[in-house]
Amino acid sequence: MIVEQILNDKGRVVVTLRADHTLREAAQLLDDKKIGAVVALGLDDRIIGVLSERDIVRQVARHGAEALDMPVSGAMTRSVVTVNAATPIDEALQTMTDRRIRHLPVVHNDRLTGVISIGDLVKWKIAEAESEAKAMKSYLSAQF
Repeated sequence: MIVEQILNDKGRVVVTLRADHTLREAAQLLDDKKIGAVVALGLDDRIIGVLSERDIVRQVARHGAEALDMPVSGAMTRSVVTVNAATPIDEALQTMTDRRIRHLPVVHNDRLTGVISIGDLVKWKIAEAESEAKAMKSYLSAQF
């Protein structure tokens, strides 16, 4: 199983913003779209960062309500970990676990083509386990 299968199932629509937006605008976007992170793109539409709810909370804890007027560029994670569509799901899950991240941008030729979340991967793994259990039950019941 590869990342592309998850994208084919969930879709490839990605919510993005520019790094000069404020954290207030980013928080509103996250709330409106009911998502936990947003990808920041540069003028050339290449990924320059990821901003999560956690990043916003960290800034508010450090700077108070004034943090909401800060630019996204001051709070986003710049060293973005990405995968490609051919990445095995287990490898993507391991990457997220090792790096303690909940969102992985999917790229092709340095261009954003989707985003997968830890929830997407867990959902897929549960469905896979249920399918294997059903197949095993079917096999065993055919034996007896």
